[in-house]
Amino acid sequence: MKKIEAIIRKSKYRVVKEALHEVGVNFFSYWDVTGIGNEKEGHVYRGVSYSTSDIQRRHLAIVVNDDFEEATVQAILKSAGTGEVGDGKIFVSDINECYRIRTGEKGGDTLK
Repeated sequence: MKKIEAIIRKSKYRVVKEALHEVGVNFFSYWDVTGIGNEKEGHVYRGVSYSTSDIQRRHLAIVVNDDFEEATVQAILKSAGTGEVGDGKIFVSDINECYRIRTGEKGGDTLK
């Protein structure tokens, strides 16, 4: 099993969610995060332009069986990208075990 974590633009969340559903990823967690990166967002308030290094993003956490890793990563890459600095990052790590709390069963079938 793999854990795929993606940090994406908030504006791309709906498109990424739809792309994940299309490849069969129907369950994941997400939350809003603030980070510091290479992108510098500019803001205009009452005609005055200023920049900040705090960047608003959405963090997705997805656990999939090994055979879904490539499809999941490709769905995120294709749907989250704009070609500009600040598109985000994807991290993939191994998951040793998974348990379904309701039944106590374990293994990759618990992800279905």
